Amino acid sequence: TYTQHSLYTTMSNNIGFIGTGMMASALIDGIVAKGIRLPSQIHCSDIYPPARDAASKKGYNATPSSATVCANSDNAIFLAVKPNCVMDACKDIMNAGSSSSTGSNTNDDDDAVIISIAAGVTLESLEKALPGRRVVRVMPNTPCLVGEAACGFALGTHATESDRTLVKTLLDAVGVSMEVNEVLLNAVTGLSGSGPAYVFQFIEALSDGGVRSGLPRNVATMLAAQTVKGAAEMVLRTGKHPGELKDGVTSPGGTTIAGVEALEKGGFRAATISAVTSATKRSMQLGGTSDAEIANKYNL
Repeated sequence: TYTQHSLYTTMSNNIGFIGTGMMASALIDGIVAKGIRLPSQIHCSDIYPPARDAASKKGYNATPSSATVCANSDNAIFLAVKPNCVMDACKDIMNAGSSSSTGSNTNDDDDAVIISIAAGVTLESLEKALPGRRVVRVMPNTPCLVGEAACGFALGTHATESDRTLVKTLLDAVGVSMEVNEVLLNAVTGLSGSGPAYVFQFIEALSDGGVRSGLPRNVATMLAAQTVKGAAEMVLRTGKHPGELKDGVTSPGGTTIAGVEALEKGGFRAATISAVTSATKRSMQLGGTSDAEIANKYNL
């Protein structure tokens, strides 16, 4: 049973996905689960039969043809392919537009907005490949798979207020989203895009510490993961600064401050900051920014 969402109108409001990999599938499932779209309003393409079969079993319209997706998607089209395949997908979109009844490639509010989740592909590159089309660039992360994504997005030159609302609604179906200037999407990549790996490593280390202190591995991992989840919820729900919450746990001369001291001696804070800045720098490099510009303009 799907609850009708306020975004429904008399239009078909079909959404297309070119590529149905892990991230795209999570987005689709979240959008449908929240009742933002019905399964019948999802059109997706993939060159791999198993991916299409999986989508079809969920009631989505799956096809090997991205042109078919473009022809049937009047609301939004997600570019969910690998970065080296984006330009080919853009050609398919433009060819589909050229063969439509309008026969025009100029900006038209009736065209589907193009939403790219391809890492490192800039709005400038997308708009050159999709002249006149409304484009949005998104940086999601893997917790999208469990409905807890942290996404950043940036609007292209022609994107409208309606596009902003639509993109945020779709992304919020699988977590939370925040609009940023495109140049900051590299920092989003370094923080929330790559961040789950840092957190997984921290959970693993916490679990290792529990095992070293005598706990069974399964108990240590469960306690570590729940501790991270609970602490994160406290930050989000209370709105308090993490430092204030930390101080609330660290009683004078107690166990927690002894542990915090050990983390500081091990360079925990500096290493975490360095992880984010290093990943941000790498994102810039992958996007074609020179090391000299990264150093001089962004001080990284």
